[in-house]
Amino acid sequence: MIDPLSRDYEERLNRMSPFEIKNELIELAKSDARKSSATFLNAGRGNPNWISADAREAFYALGTFALAECRRTYSEAPGIAGLPGKDGIADRFEKYLADHSSTEGEKLLADAYKYMTATLRCDRDDLVHEWAEGITGDQYPTPPRILKYTEAAILPYVAQELGQRDPGAGKEYDLFAVEGGTAGMCYVFDSLQANHLVNKGDRIALMAPLFTPYLEIPDLDRFDFDVVTVSANKVEADGYHYWQYPDSELDKLRDPSVKLVCMINPSNPPSYRLSDHDLERFVDIVKKDNPNLIIVSDEVYGTFAQDFESLLYKLPANTLCVYSFSKYFGATGWRLAVIAAAKENIFDRMIANLPQAEKDDLNKRYSSLTLDVGSLKFIDRMVADSRDVALNHTAGLSTPQQIQMSLFAIKCLLDTDDVYKGKMQAMIHDRLTALWENTGFKMPDDPLRVGYYSEIDMMVWARKLYGDDFAAWLPSAHNPLDVTMRLAVEKGIVVLNGSGFDGPEWSIRTSEANLDRDSYVIIGQKVRQILDEYHQEYLSAKK
Repeated sequence: MIDPLSRDYEERLNRMSPFEIKNELIELAKSDARKSSATFLNAGRGNPNWISADAREAFYALGTFALAECRRTYSEAPGIAGLPGKDGIADRFEKYLADHSSTEGEKLLADAYKYMTATLRCDRDDLVHEWAEGITGDQYPTPPRILKYTEAAILPYVAQELGQRDPGAGKEYDLFAVEGGTAGMCYVFDSLQANHLVNKGDRIALMAPLFTPYLEIPDLDRFDFDVVTVSANKVEADGYHYWQYPDSELDKLRDPSVKLVCMINPSNPPSYRLSDHDLERFVDIVKKDNPNLIIVSDEVYGTFAQDFESLLYKLPANTLCVYSFSKYFGATGWRLAVIAAAKENIFDRMIANLPQAEKDDLNKRYSSLTLDVGSLKFIDRMVADSRDVALNHTAGLSTPQQIQMSLFAIKCLLDTDDVYKGKMQAMIHDRLTALWENTGFKMPDDPLRVGYYSEIDMMVWARKLYGDDFAAWLPSAHNPLDVTMRLAVEKGIVVLNGSGFDGPEWSIRTSEANLDRDSYVIIGQKVRQILDEYHQEYLSAKK
């Protein structure tokens, strides 16, 4: 029988992705909870334990109206209906809204309709017909990149949440609606390579620590990138991690041989947004030294940050932004995200300047789509590539998903006092405080901290609480994964190993999204207990 706390087993397990290790940890933690009075607590994955209820209720109300519209056109056979008709649909929708105004969702739906028609000046019948057909799901997504009014709603939302403060902004960008942030990542990598913007073996940079797929994708044989790590793992002089990037690390991007940089902002882990200094450093790097640097920025946690600013608006021509609705709205199962790109960008320009042989290759690849391949924008190439080009006509995120995404976005555009955002940020902060206060570790104040995750470097606290000799002994006695394993096996708690995210070797990652506050009190206490137990073992060894 395998001993899960044996050093050999931990060393072998440590070679796996932390999200694959998690499955083993869950079984071990559940087993401990069954054998003892411990409660099974899974803080390993960032799946929220809340949902945005009113936007879902609005979705269901809209679905009720749409189904009535379908039955209006055909109801001669039981269980069968027709398709929504366009003529007069807005008038019928307004009557429906007048007759259905008792729930939060119905009120939100009425406000959303008013916002789209009065503020964004959308055609009434066109809008309601798109909504009715979209929620019914009776047509392929058309255009396949994103529905017309879905894009109209999400452009100002993205601008509002990611740092372009002008409420009328966003029209100078294009969006591609995709099946969650993970699909967005895959599509970006695939199309950059398919269009010869980044080729196999090219040098790219990864800003660490970061979400594990960004570490794993570059190693795939089809990419085999030469990876340069830009690290925020540096420890400040007082011994604390501040999770920002020293100028010396960012300046690695000045090398023009670095073609691409991938980041998560705010980071995952340790959940800090880029400082204003680092944002301006990026601008300086691109303008002075590396004008063709491709920036891929994953910004799913931006809505949890105070005063967030995206590189999409600092360096619009260079940036591909992936934004997911999954965490903020408790919608991981919906698979909702967009890729955003400026209409004027380096991707289109670089494609236009490719050698003729590579242009010929692309003309052949996309010739089934258009007679003028050269005019095909990079973001539309991504749409085609997502379905191997030949199935471009059936590409795109399903229309019901796009309607739900629109309602999430409009909900926040209407929330001018940031009530929802305030509640989300306060809840995360409260859980973060409960965790850290009960570890007994000091968490320095930092306005850049977001707190959706925590990365706790046990070696920092080993040294601060028990001295350098203990910190030197610990690696000789235990594998770094032992903290993660022991929490599961002995305490019934699942966390992830920070080393799997290219973080410090002795760090652990907790999610503050998927448990209630009292659970983080327990997790904090048990994390500290692990360190104290190591110290007792050290004292016994000295004797």
